[in-house]
Amino acid sequence: MIRSVRGRVTALDVEGAVVEVGGVGLRLRTSATTISALPDVGSEADVLTHLVVREDALDLYGFSTAAEREVFEALIGVSGIGPRLALAVCGLDSADALRRAVAGGDAAFLQTAPGVGKRTAERIIVELRDRLPGGETGSSADPNNGVGEAREGLLGLGFAPDEVAAALNGAPAELDGAALVRHALTRLRR
Repeated sequence: MIRSVRGRVTALDVEGAVVEVGGVGLRLRTSATTISALPDVGSEADVLTHLVVREDALDLYGFSTAAEREVFEALIGVSGIGPRLALAVCGLDSADALRRAVAGGDAAFLQTAPGVGKRTAERIIVELRDRLPGGETGSSADPNNGVGEAREGLLGLGFAPDEVAAALNGAPAELDGAALVRHALTRLRR
């Protein structure tokens, strides 16, 4: 299996990148998170990969971090989740934020990924809560369990899911649900 590639980035677009390795351009499907972390066209890049072999295609998925690749690999192990849907989930936020969302049962956050409905989000949570690398951090003593509560509250106030995700992104880890709502409202008013 191809686990990484190193070469010159020859193209970047919304679906991923083309990295030239030994004179061959490899198409890497990537998340929005990875696209933003890749260097500019013409620069050298080291990209971690996961090869998906199907009857009619070989698809290479690229990741900027090992943590994102681990989350992707856990997601494609969920019943009904294919590589493209897993990539859409990975593009929501960092791997740590995705782990916290799963550990905290935050289905609303997962539903902000294109193609993920309520049932799919709940299936991801149920199947990965104990299996997702780092997912065990979602114990009741974990202050990040308030993220789901804050997200639900903000969605209930009428904010769009992408606005809520942006407002909660990068919030201090020690905040509880109520403090996260205040933090997000401050950011949303700007």
